[in-house]
Amino acid sequence: MNNSANVFRKYIYLLVTVFCLMSLCLPVSAADKLDGISLPPGFRIEYFAKNVPGARSLARGSEGTIFVGTRDEGKVYAIPGPDNNTGGASVITIAKGLNMPNGMAFYKKDLYVAQIGEVTRYTDIENRLNNIPDAEVVNDSFPTTRWHGWKYIAFGPDGKLYVPVGAPCNVCEPDNRIYASITRMNPDGSELEIFAEGVRNTVGFDWHPVTGELWFTDNGRDWMGDNLPPDELNRAYEKALHFGFPYCHGQNIPDPSFGGLRPCSEFVPPVQELGPHVAALGMKFYTGRMFPEEYKNQIFIAEHGSWNRSVPIGYRVMLVRLEGDKAVSYEVFAEGWLTKEGAWGRPVDILLLPDGSMLVSDDKNGAIYRITYEKEVR
Repeated sequence: MNNSANVFRKYIYLLVTVFCLMSLCLPVSAADKLDGISLPPGFRIEYFAKNVPGARSLARGSEGTIFVGTRDEGKVYAIPGPDNNTGGASVITIAKGLNMPNGMAFYKKDLYVAQIGEVTRYTDIENRLNNIPDAEVVNDSFPTTRWHGWKYIAFGPDGKLYVPVGAPCNVCEPDNRIYASITRMNPDGSELEIFAEGVRNTVGFDWHPVTGELWFTDNGRDWMGDNLPPDELNRAYEKALHFGFPYCHGQNIPDPSFGGLRPCSEFVPPVQELGPHVAALGMKFYTGRMFPEEYKNQIFIAEHGSWNRSVPIGYRVMLVRLEGDKAVSYEVFAEGWLTKEGAWGRPVDILLLPDGSMLVSDDKNGAIYRITYEKEVR
């Protein structure tokens, strides 16, 4: 009996092994997970690059190199161009051991990297990917607070580098005016000034392709419940506007602790209230020619996903449709990173390629996706 039992156990083990080798016991592959991403008809999502741990902010060099920032990984990656539009794109590490190098911006052959407390520059970077130059400090006068200290950066149409400084808290009245602001400076780091105030934590912004005005996402405070306050999409149509933090949230929601100090009527309300705690990060106006005309100059937003909500939301790419400077809809464009089993991916940033396709970074899955459109033939 013992020998028979042993033989039977070995037989069952052999069967299980064979089934697993046939992938019946393997976890769902990344490719299969992408099949679960829903998009409007005619759109397709595929891998642009897979081995990019912690991929966050994206920037494209003049020669087609895609630069990728990270947060907790402390690394900066480069995906050399121009033929880098396949899932097998090569990824190289060009810097490591940095202090949350989230922000990436490219300007006149140079890569700008935002860490906590400073912005540095790698000169003529695309011609030196095999021999990375030492980083030059552009400006190291930013606060070193880690709470909301990671930065998204970009050059505006005025040729200045825009650098946000997040609030050093969940909600508070910071003792230094530079906190909870968006600053800007010259490419050499000179003439640093505050451009916008009352911005709790923006990790994504872009300029309207027609008006040149700055639009940005802003993450709402925590611990006001599952459904309050909303994240925000804002429009800074001029310098020196105040967007409400910490006194007012959304269109007209006084803060429980600070709302009595200043009324919401003093501040610029958001163009669009976004979902509560969705962690709206990267955003881009669509200026390409690949997508249908209805997407021209509309806003795509990467929602990283809630971390402190009883029912998670976000983990998707949203579309805000505009008429002039007014938002007329806020709708899902791509979703499926959040499943019943939990989230397997978290979108972070958006970048448009010259052909009109869209890149989306994902720091949880360690990947970059490419979304394309091909007109359906009936």
